[in-house]
Amino acid sequence: MFYSYLELLVIDCIFLYDYSLHGPIFIQEPSHVMFPLDSEEKKVKLNCEVKGNPKPHIRWKLNGTDVDIGMDFRYSVVEGSLLINNPNKTQDAGTYQCIATNSFGTIVSREAKLQFAYLENFKTRTRSTVSVRRGQGMVLLCGPPPHSGELSYAWIFNEYPSYQDNRRFVSQETGNLYIAKVEKSDVGNYTCVVTNTVTNHKVLGPPTPLILRNDGEFSNVQVVRGMTLKMHCFKGPVPTIIWRRADGKPIARKARRHKSNGILEIPNFQQEDAGLYECVAENSRGKNVARGQLTFYAQPNWIQKINDIHVAMEENVFWECKANGRPKPTYRWLKNGEPLLTRDRIQIEQGTLNITIVNLSDAGMYQCVAENKHGVIFSSAELSVIAAGPDFSRTLLKRVTLVKVGGEVVIECKPKASPKPVYTWKKGRDILRENERIAISEDGNLRIINVTKSDAGSYTCIATNHFGTASSTGNLVVKDPTKVMVPPSSMDVTVGESIVLPCQVTHDHSLDIVFTWSFNGQLIDFDKDGDHFERVGGQDSAGDLMIRNIQLKHAGKYVCMVQTSVDKLSAAADLIVRGPPGPPEAVTIDEITDTTAQLSWRPGPDNHSPITMYVIQARTPFSVGWQAVNTVPELIDGKTFTATVVGLNPWVEYEFRTVAANVIGIGEPSRPSEKRRTEEALPEVTPANVSGGGGSKSELVITWETVPEELQNGRGFGYVVAFRPYGKMIWMLTVLASADASRYVFRNESVRPFSPFEVKVGVFNNKGEGPFSPTTVVYSAEEEPTKPPASIFARSLSATDIEVFWASPLEKNRGRIQGYEVKYWRHEDKEENARKIRTVGNQTSTKITNLKGSALYHLAVKAYNSAGTGPSSATVNVTTRKPPPSQPPGNIIWNSSDSKIILNWDQVKALDNESEVKGYKVLYRWNRQSSTSVIETNKTSVELSLPFDEDYIIEIKPFSDGGDGSSSEQIRIPKISNAYARGSGASTSNACTLSAISTIMISLTARSSL
Repeated sequence: MFYSYLELLVIDCIFLYDYSLHGPIFIQEPSHVMFPLDSEEKKVKLNCEVKGNPKPHIRWKLNGTDVDIGMDFRYSVVEGSLLINNPNKTQDAGTYQCIATNSFGTIVSREAKLQFAYLENFKTRTRSTVSVRRGQGMVLLCGPPPHSGELSYAWIFNEYPSYQDNRRFVSQETGNLYIAKVEKSDVGNYTCVVTNTVTNHKVLGPPTPLILRNDGEFSNVQVVRGMTLKMHCFKGPVPTIIWRRADGKPIARKARRHKSNGILEIPNFQQEDAGLYECVAENSRGKNVARGQLTFYAQPNWIQKINDIHVAMEENVFWECKANGRPKPTYRWLKNGEPLLTRDRIQIEQGTLNITIVNLSDAGMYQCVAENKHGVIFSSAELSVIAAGPDFSRTLLKRVTLVKVGGEVVIECKPKASPKPVYTWKKGRDILRENERIAISEDGNLRIINVTKSDAGSYTCIATNHFGTASSTGNLVVKDPTKVMVPPSSMDVTVGESIVLPCQVTHDHSLDIVFTWSFNGQLIDFDKDGDHFERVGGQDSAGDLMIRNIQLKHAGKYVCMVQTSVDKLSAAADLIVRGPPGPPEAVTIDEITDTTAQLSWRPGPDNHSPITMYVIQARTPFSVGWQAVNTVPELIDGKTFTATVVGLNPWVEYEFRTVAANVIGIGEPSRPSEKRRTEEALPEVTPANVSGGGGSKSELVITWETVPEELQNGRGFGYVVAFRPYGKMIWMLTVLASADASRYVFRNESVRPFSPFEVKVGVFNNKGEGPFSPTTVVYSAEEEPTKPPASIFARSLSATDIEVFWASPLEKNRGRIQGYEVKYWRHEDKEENARKIRTVGNQTSTKITNLKGSALYHLAVKAYNSAGTGPSSATVNVTTRKPPPSQPPGNIIWNSSDSKIILNWDQVKALDNESEVKGYKVLYRWNRQSSTSVIETNKTSVELSLPFDEDYIIEIKPFSDGGDGSSSEQIRIPKISNAYARGSGASTSNACTLSAISTIMISLTARSSL
């Protein structure tokens, strides 16, 4: 009962009072005191100021024992500070600590030493006399008497104060007097004067007439951080003194030198100043080096302090404190001023303290103590242990919790309580038992997985600990889950297309649903990006996304996110947008010769489809736009960015561009390179079509096609025309210094008509002469034929065609004959409007077509050559035949029997002005073939084999001496499935299925031709 009352009292203290209640905290801790024994004040004060609520009680310890103020009237505590009246060196010297205590615990201050400053007298005995050689150095030892407090030293020489100069030096560390290069005037008595700087008390030592020899070494020293260090170096005879560090590093710039460099002072000593120092003394007798090691040390200094902790019962506490110092500090822990050791629930390791399963007895003030041989420091913190019954006033269960069927739900139960309570749950009025779906966590939360509709209802969390029981109730509502029925699917599209990414779901319609889309992790703003993105669907269960006019920038990951108040799900699809590559960049002509150019470029974007090849194009002033060029390598793959263009023409200005391609297509070309002209070279291309002939009498005409400018290979282009009579050896040459020349005429009376000449045309430019064209034979100008053709004869072939015959002239012509020209005209027409046709070579007959029937024509023939036509032959007459029948065969009927088709038609009768009918032509072909077969017959019927594979297409026309008459309309005879069928030319309604045609059967009187 008392234990419970105590716990409740602690709870009341925590919850009813202000949080300003806390344990003791030092505002000022005591410091070391050096008290002069002969002080007139006769009073010592050790300061200690503490705050806390409740107000702490202060007590003091001397050398670990409580100072009993009641037993010794000399001690008193004034506002926490200790006041000592008439201090006594024997009783009061020692180490003091201030101890502060209130209801939260106890803390201990740092240690403070009280020391008494004094200086005793020298022992009254004389010192031995020592002889010293003149010019040598010496040291006189002071040997101060027992004392406390810092001392200062001086010397008296023969009852007069001794001064320091470049030969004399008094060490303030030892009190010794150093004299360099002793002279006769230095002989005498020396007395050491010692002064206590705290008490200002001064004593004199016994006179010393002698000096003991010393080699001038100085000892190793330890120096605390921040103090000012002085090192003394003296050597006789009077030397030159240099200070240096043995490790070669420069001495800090803050260092100061005194007394002719005999003293080295280092203020504010730090770690980097530590090391081995050397004093080098050199005079006329030699050189000596003294060495001393300066070691850095530092008292502890906090890196990490401990802080107050408020914990509930049965929780764990962990504290860690860290300090630096040299040497490395050690740690110990205090609780309420008493040493804390490892036991049971308390684990201590260096600067860490771990308390498990905290209870009320652990509450109090804790201190971490870090110490080394140079000092001790304290860090304090309060541990408060909280105890309270469960309280739901600020953490009620959620009134309504929504969850989907098949989902998982956690109903949090987080009352304020200390120690941690035990939790039970009820559904309705029934205690809830844990099973494979239902679990209660250690912190009281209820977790249900695979939720079903039956899990809906009210749930109550009940929390209980030593100090009471409390409960809170909430409701669980179970909804149907949302499901994606038609998710978006990944697609591969081309630039410019439009698509719809579906996102259709089923969901509980009592819940609001929100569709959102993200593109590459960023939400799509349909207002900002409405040109391309639009939400479509038109119902609350569809959130389809339309993407219009897709561009390369739209490639990426699209996520449809669907959210209700009970669930959130998403479906993703990747959209790959492929397009031809972008233009390559920085096309550069690295080197150019007369026929090659070395190019380089940088690849442009591949637009999501790897570049497979590059094509190089060139443009010149002579080309029609850009043209592909030959390169090395011949095929430039997508990983190659240099190529050599070959086959260029010399002395032509080129610019180049590069085009990339991938599997989608050919991309945009790069920007053109700079324009560069290839180097000059000898011409290589000769004129084409070197020929000639014709012209006037005594002329040789030579013609050729000019070499295009882009093939001239350089400046100063022209032609060299070479010719000679056929069979001669010597060439005649003419130079034409014009690139546009295409004709040369050689005139000379010695040139005979139509004489053969060998001719060739060469080229040249500023680089030199090029090749000649192949030699060809050109004839000089000739005369027209002088004789007419003989034996002219003409006959009629049909109503539209006649044939003309003639013979070569009977007498020899002076001009050669290249062919004949036939002139013809109708009797009704004028001769000057006659039509003409020409033959070539020795042909002596020709056929004239497209004439009118029953018409009289006149004809004449002339020979011709390049000089013109000769005289005309005699005129002959011929009359064309009557026209063929104009009426086509009629009443065409076909019948099938066994394996034959029998065609019948009416006889055609010619008109008076038409040629008589001599027979008929039957033209037939299979439906799918273009070649036509012909059967001629003088009867009005014909037999064909049955068409089993394809339809027949048939025409019938009469023929006569005047030619073929008018044709009937096309007749289609379908494939036959019935061996007996009938049809006529005017109808195809009886068409049946046919099989292949094997042979053609005709009547015995028919005549076959193709």
